[in-house]
Amino acid sequence: MIKKLLSRIVLVPLIASCSLAFAEETLPDPDGKPADMSKPVQVYILLGQSNMLGFGKISGGEGSLEHATKEKGLYPYLVDDAGNWTVRKDVRNVRVMGSGDSGMKLFNNEWMTVGKGKIGPEIGIGHFVGEATDAPVLILKSCIGNRALGWDLLPPGSEGFEYTDAKGKTWVYAGYKESPDKWEKGTEPKPIGWYAGKQYDGDIARAKSVLEDLDKFYPGATGYEVAGFFWWQGDRDSRSAALSSRYEHNLFHLIKALRKEFNAPNAKFVTASLGQTKKGATDGGGKILEAMLAVDGESGEYPEFKGNVAAVYTHPLSKGGSSGGHYSGNAETYMNVGEAMGRAMVELMSK
Repeated sequence: MIKKLLSRIVLVPLIASCSLAFAEETLPDPDGKPADMSKPVQVYILLGQSNMLGFGKISGGEGSLEHATKEKGLYPYLVDDAGNWTVRKDVRNVRVMGSGDSGMKLFNNEWMTVGKGKIGPEIGIGHFVGEATDAPVLILKSCIGNRALGWDLLPPGSEGFEYTDAKGKTWVYAGYKESPDKWEKGTEPKPIGWYAGKQYDGDIARAKSVLEDLDKFYPGATGYEVAGFFWWQGDRDSRSAALSSRYEHNLFHLIKALRKEFNAPNAKFVTASLGQTKKGATDGGGKILEAMLAVDGESGEYPEFKGNVAAVYTHPLSKGGSSGGHYSGNAETYMNVGEAMGRAMVELMSK
């Protein structure tokens, strides 16, 4: 499904094994042509928490996407000769959301373009993957903010674990479907109105509901295959010593669970770190970064992930701020991270 146009894209790796700097892009402007609808739609599912959801401002001066494109000349493929936002007619942008396993609210269902409000990494992802793919592409985002992988997004089959805190107290942390999130060892847990994995269950169910009614979201589609997953998350887990220490274990199982959920054993997986965290950090954010670099297929930690899992180190791409503050809404951060994640996926696709 990969175009020969790959040579037209600057493929500078920003994954664990590479220290090359971020390079200026050479993506061509979208040609405005529809995809070859005789081919199955290539679906890329975007998951995570609030920064995957997107808080990059489109307008409003310095730090906005309008300023980046029209004043600084960045991301030229987003703007046509008349100064209007370009539209990709071969990439569909769909976003759904809900809290826990509640109902689904539809936020986006259109061709890939810059709309109103705010952007996430889907813009950069969609343009890179769309440019590299002959088949129709669906960017399907299903997530909500303030969720932890070690609690709300815990995948099925995950077991609980014990953690002794700095005061010497041992806690039992919930496994999938258990409640509450933790309880002191030796005491009886008192369930609350939420369980481990409730947001995972809801996000996956909402994504599946889109695919079950695909023609409403990708007109003319006759079939699909889940080609890849994008994961940008970790802020909530980074605030817990227990959950950050468990992140690598949980991320490994998340990758396996997602491929099983969508019957997509060969689907590629790209994760991105927290922008404020530098390599060598020893805090919770540092543990999240170490976990992501470990699951990268080039690390050698998980041989089964070689050539199909990549981690993007985002600190060099961030324009300041932190994940907890949504990078101050700087659109360049969201574009840079999206482009790097899209580029990493294209590299995996070529292997």
